[in-house]
Amino acid sequence: MTTTTTSNAGVQVVKPTVASHLHDYWGRVRGGDIGSLPAILGLIVLCLIFGIARPTFFSAVNFANLFSQGAAVIFIAMGLVFVLLLGEIDLSAGFASGVCGAVMAILLTNHGWHWSSAIPTALVTGLVIGFVLGFLVSKIGIPSFVVTLAAFLAFQGILLVLLSGGKNISIRDTFVLSLANRNMSVVVSWTIAIAAVAVYAGLQFAKVRGRAVRGLVTEPMGIVLARIAALAVLLLAAVAVLTTERSINPLISGSVKGVPIVAPIIAVFLILWTFVLGRTTYGRHVYAVGGNKEAARRAGIPVDRIRISVFVIGSFMASIGGIIAASRANSVDPNSGGSNVLLYAVGAAVIGGTSLFGGKGRVLDAVIGGAVIAVIDNGMGLMGYSAGTKFVVTGLILLLAASVDALSRRRAAATGNR
Repeated sequence: MTTTTTSNAGVQVVKPTVASHLHDYWGRVRGGDIGSLPAILGLIVLCLIFGIARPTFFSAVNFANLFSQGAAVIFIAMGLVFVLLLGEIDLSAGFASGVCGAVMAILLTNHGWHWSSAIPTALVTGLVIGFVLGFLVSKIGIPSFVVTLAAFLAFQGILLVLLSGGKNISIRDTFVLSLANRNMSVVVSWTIAIAAVAVYAGLQFAKVRGRAVRGLVTEPMGIVLARIAALAVLLLAAVAVLTTERSINPLISGSVKGVPIVAPIIAVFLILWTFVLGRTTYGRHVYAVGGNKEAARRAGIPVDRIRISVFVIGSFMASIGGIIAASRANSVDPNSGGSNVLLYAVGAAVIGGTSLFGGKGRVLDAVIGGAVIAVIDNGMGLMGYSAGTKFVVTGLILLLAASVDALSRRRAAATGNR
């Protein structure tokens, strides 16, 4: 059921009811448009399982640890979302992050650079890597699997060269170390959280008003208010937990409370890339090329430039992941960015809801999927499971996510919602 009103400009505005909005959403879900719903439900179930099995899982200390554990993977996964949206793959993102982290560490420790110069140099390194990969894929025509597999192997060698055959370089810069290991003050934590809710509410109301003025269909106010309330509850509850004292003995070891610094950094990039994909011409072009490259080319979209750009963004975000990983470890070594980093990053994007077939996905998927992987790794660690068991469980969940993606696409094609 919908209602129709007339705006001040004399334009009839269609206003769906909450019931009709929910009915339409359920229809999209049944038609195969499930988005991140499975990942969110899975995240809730996993948290309940681990929380019941190990009550310490819900402690403030462990909650804060989840941010530092999952941050590097989430940043890399954010960049991979752009690559996956085009149906491409970047197998080198893990070791690319290691190379960028090593560049920063070498400049800081061996050459005495200030962080304000070392970090931008590492970021530029990521941009250059992305441009080279994108150029080889789009202009030379080499499949992304081959290009990035070659880069995956080459970057391992570059790391060994940069680290003189296998040295471990410690990082002592306090600013860099604070990125993944320090917390904001209680006052700043609450101020940012309240401001974030207020800004989000203002944007939601402005969106509804703007669509109403133009005579477009608007969401029911009940849905808008529910969305704002949900964000407020989640955000303020998280801050309430994180601003409690987490130190066992504050008088001896010092007070530990506040939101981890890495959390707002994740939020900033989530907002930035969500805006880019959802509100800009570039974002529409990315989805268009991912949906049908030839149709996009005939529509006048610069396909090659779009393909290069997603690899640039992917490697840029990998460089941020490498910086955060180096900060958390307080050092870099020849295995930085290796091991399970790439697999977890790809898994985070896919588990969160980004399609391996291209054309469907959001940056939020990387954050949700990264949270799922961090919870699995953290929860199973608390329960005493081996690394092998963690890999098996994570692999099965990734396989399940890919299966859900394939089945939802088949369902969407059958119902005409493709």
